[in-house]
This record gives sequence, structure tokens and C-alpha cells, in this order.
Amino acid sequence: MKPNDVILHSVTKVAVFIILTFSIYLFFGGHHNPGGGFIGGLSVASGLVLLYLTFDIETVRRNIPVDFKKVAAIGVLIAIFTGASSLLFDKPFLNQAFGYFNLPIFGKTELATAVLFDVGVALAVIGTAVTIILSISEDG
Repeated sequence: MKPNDVILHSVTKVAVFIILTFSIYLFFGGHHNPGGGFIGGLSVASGLVLLYLTFDIETVRRNIPVDFKKVAAIGVLIAIFTGASSLLFDKPFLNQAFGYFNLPIFGKTELATAVLFDVGVALAVIGTAVTIILSISEDG
């Protein structure tokens, strides 16, 4: 007989939505405030792990068909190439550039290359953390 986990599933869906929304806030706030790619990625990974704990692994894999090892590899490559791209302009490794641009909806907005590095870090953390948790769950 299958257990009836309607309340657990409903609460988890709302909690994961809140966690992922807060993760986006942490990610974008990281350039000027505490946060950034690492903590944003770690909180996304925690939301995904909550889904894996609440629903079975096959259900989540069917709905989110992502190979998290590839996500980690792509994140590391983005971070490395973002850092190394400054060498093309005869600047030190991981040097950043930024400027202010008038965007149609957002108005005057600062855009920085550090955000690209943070994207790489976030993807690397998400991929690594979820891969570790899934590997541990398969061993038991």
C-alpha cells in the first residue's frame, strides 16, 4: 500500500519555490552584498535535494532530466574561461570589467563580468553537491 503524502508533497512544492526564489536573490545580490555564485548554487542544490527526499529519485529525474556531472563540468569551464579571458586583454587572471548601461525595462543597470564567473561557480556547486548527494543515496 502506497503512503498518502499529499501534505508533504504540497508543502515541499511551496518550500522549493521559496528556496529557489531566495537562491536567485542571493546569487544576484552577491556582487555588492554577501552571497554570489557559491551560496546561490548551494541553496539551489538544497532545493533539489529536498525534491529528491520528498519524491522518489526516478520521479525527479523524469521531471528534471539533467546530468549533474555535466552541469558541474560546464560550470568549471565557464569559471576558468571567464578568469582566463582577462589574459586576452593583458590583464591579471580573474580581472573584471564593468559598466553602466541603459536597459529598456531596468533602466540604468551595472553589468559586470564577475556575474559570468559567478554563473560558473553556481553551476559547479549545484552539479557537485547534487552528484554527491545522489551518489551517497545510491550506496545505501
